[in-house]
Amino acid sequence: MNRSNKKNTERPPIVVVLGHVDHGKSTLLDFIRKTNTTEKEAGGITQHISAYEVIHTTNDGKEKRITFLDTPGHKAFSKMRERGVNLADIAILVVSGEDGVKEQTLEVLKTIRESNMPYVVAINKIDKPNVDIQRIKQNLAEHEVFVEGYGGNVPSVPVSSKTGVGIPELLDMVLLVAELEELKGDPSAPAEGFVVESHVSSREGISATLILTNGVLRRGVFIATENAFAPVRKIDAFLNHNAEEATFSSPVIITGFNTVPNVGASIQLFGSKKEALEYLEHAAAQSREQSSLRNSSARTEKSNEVGGEEDNFFIPLVIKADATGSLEALEHEILKLEQSGYKLKIVQKGVGPIEESDVKPIATNKHALVVGLHVGISKTAEHVALQQNITVMVFNIIYKLTEWLSEEIKKRTPKIMVEEKTGTAKILKIFSATKGKQVVGGKVQEGELSSKGKVKIVRRGKAIDEGEMLELQQQKKRVGKVEAGLEFGALIESKYDIAPGDVLEAFALVEK
Repeated sequence: MNRSNKKNTERPPIVVVLGHVDHGKSTLLDFIRKTNTTEKEAGGITQHISAYEVIHTTNDGKEKRITFLDTPGHKAFSKMRERGVNLADIAILVVSGEDGVKEQTLEVLKTIRESNMPYVVAINKIDKPNVDIQRIKQNLAEHEVFVEGYGGNVPSVPVSSKTGVGIPELLDMVLLVAELEELKGDPSAPAEGFVVESHVSSREGISATLILTNGVLRRGVFIATENAFAPVRKIDAFLNHNAEEATFSSPVIITGFNTVPNVGASIQLFGSKKEALEYLEHAAAQSREQSSLRNSSARTEKSNEVGGEEDNFFIPLVIKADATGSLEALEHEILKLEQSGYKLKIVQKGVGPIEESDVKPIATNKHALVVGLHVGISKTAEHVALQQNITVMVFNIIYKLTEWLSEEIKKRTPKIMVEEKTGTAKILKIFSATKGKQVVGGKVQEGELSSKGKVKIVRRGKAIDEGEMLELQQQKKRVGKVEAGLEFGALIESKYDIAPGDVLEAFALVEK
């Protein structure tokens, strides 16, 4: 967003709330908008980016609009957090008064600094016993966050998202920062904005949450993004579910897109369907041209590589999620599994419930998996999966999905047999040799020898044969094994003559 835009009307701030998981971001927003989404979120983790508009009454009695972006704190959702920062004017960095600066606090701080965005620190959970606000400010200073009174000019407000203490002061501070930023908008211009989330519903179809950054959106026009369009028949605003129009800084939901809009895409307004379709055709042509260039480059690189994907075992994977942000996060986590050595290949992905078309293309592969996050499964998809013995699973919590997926991949990955050395022994004497069977005497140097198993015969550091241990004795008695430091007699089957000084290497084939 261009924060230096000179328009003629004061624009409400768009605020992104960031911080480490469990530091109370969602609870803070819950208190502000007098609802409770935390209890509705599976596992207590916010897994979508959401936009909320509130009215705050200032000390002088004026009502001011503020739009909040709620972004997930779980590390899987880093892309969504970055997108929230790119859309917002101001950030609230939530830091727990109990825990102080944590890993994801530093991650979001890096993102805020790179965007050069003004921010306010909310020191949360001050209702907890033994919270030392000065200690937290010192902890922030240790990570180069210098709040007011600690050598810097970053505003900080102690709050309790549980009791509401400090929250009016926090909103006042946000509005003060917004005033200093001189945010302006043009109410006479056509709406501008971005897609912050996309959804697919069996009842309502494809919808998208938009944030308007300038201008006014009215019914009767057509919205187009780089890959999708929709007629604006209904404007579902946060404070009015059937609005005639929406203006800058407002989050709105528009339903009726022909396909799932790409998250982060800017919106364009058109007076007719024809104009919107012409825009899409032009965008698609540009996309094909760029894709062709990328594919050409990829083919060149691949031709220079030894081997290829066909030489490896891959588990085909279909992933579905209820929203584009969840899908991004799921892909991110699956990439981490691939980096751990698993052979995965996402062959299909999308937003919406798991359908027959998600299961049929992989029905011939017995290793294939279909997973969903926050989605249902259609009856036809269940029927095809049952018929073809395809595993389909849905989850409401992302880490539960990846835990399950990790175990399933282990089961499906082909096992290989690996030689593991179990012991070595030096041959001291040859007693007899008949028809490929030899009676020898020796001493175990490392590990142990077993009465049954394979042995390598090593001469001057080089294996000359592979034989089999047929019998093992100690003091003329048969034994099952002989450990290091002990002498033995053995009957070994080998086509090569064993000689004194040779080394026996016992090994086992282990499945890995």
